[in-house]
Amino acid sequence: MVLDGPGTGGTGGDQLVPDTGEVQEGGGEMKDPVIELRSVSKFYGQVMGLNDVSLRFRQGITGLLGPNGAGKSTMLKLITGQIRPSKGSVQVLGEDPWDNPGVYMKMGYCPEQDAFFRDMTGLSFVSFCGRLSGMGREEAAGRALRTMEMVGMEEDMDRPISNYSKGMRQRVKMAQALVHDPLLIVLDEPLAGTDPIGRMKIIELLFELERKGKNIIISSHVLHEVERMTENIVLIDNGKLVAEGNIHAIRDSLDRFPLTIRVMTPDARVLAGRLTSLEEVKTLSIGENGELLVRTSDPNRFYNDLQDLVVEDSFHIESIDSPDDNLNAVFEYLVE
Repeated sequence: MVLDGPGTGGTGGDQLVPDTGEVQEGGGEMKDPVIELRSVSKFYGQVMGLNDVSLRFRQGITGLLGPNGAGKSTMLKLITGQIRPSKGSVQVLGEDPWDNPGVYMKMGYCPEQDAFFRDMTGLSFVSFCGRLSGMGREEAAGRALRTMEMVGMEEDMDRPISNYSKGMRQRVKMAQALVHDPLLIVLDEPLAGTDPIGRMKIIELLFELERKGKNIIISSHVLHEVERMTENIVLIDNGKLVAEGNIHAIRDSLDRFPLTIRVMTPDARVLAGRLTSLEEVKTLSIGENGELLVRTSDPNRFYNDLQDLVVEDSFHIESIDSPDDNLNAVFEYLVE
């Protein structure tokens, strides 16, 4: 297994929302979670990469989020078997990934850094990675061709990698992670350097892979990108697990932080007057565009009371949303 480059794929705070769900492969139940970390710590001399982290990754797409230096890279290296934990244990598909070719064969890894044989074409490189996983020459060539088509590189796959743009190289790294049809796909900043069209193609591909029963971990510090791909997230900061689970469930659990609800209505001032009597409403204000901004400690109760007022007084409501119910807001709340 070549762990210092993209050929790797070819070889083969407090927890707020606990994950108790079992995962499935192709519709059948799996006995073990996709990935499980048990009291894992990793030290680099006096520097702590992870600190007593326990969590389980569920089936489907999971976003691994945190600022630079949070411990994301350390966690990915532990999951992909590049390093061993100083304390605790890591299980990937029910096995210890360290020095375990059986796990590597079921895993595809797309690293953030480039590490290519730059004189090779994209197609030949992906085919080479297929050969590393034990395929014969013809099978590797056929799979490489299909995989390059999957990532939208069919028109440029015969060009030398040295002539590729950053976005093209990113898609080649994605292809080598998929060429051996892995069950688990680990992607480190997979959208970095891609143009809007290429980004959308990658996101659509990930959705398709999820529908086929693949399990995908996406590490990123760009919150809005991950939010487009999944609602299931893991947040880490300073080497510690901050939260995990459904983004909306995590936000709902933050009782000490009132939720901001934005109501677009031509009757904003009149409606605000009616809402002042509600116990769950903490503050009211009118925004720059005339929208009514409500801070509430009990969103569910507020939505029910608002519905009653709308029916009772025939208020015209154009839209209701929450600027707080997103990854960026949740992350700021949790790490402050």
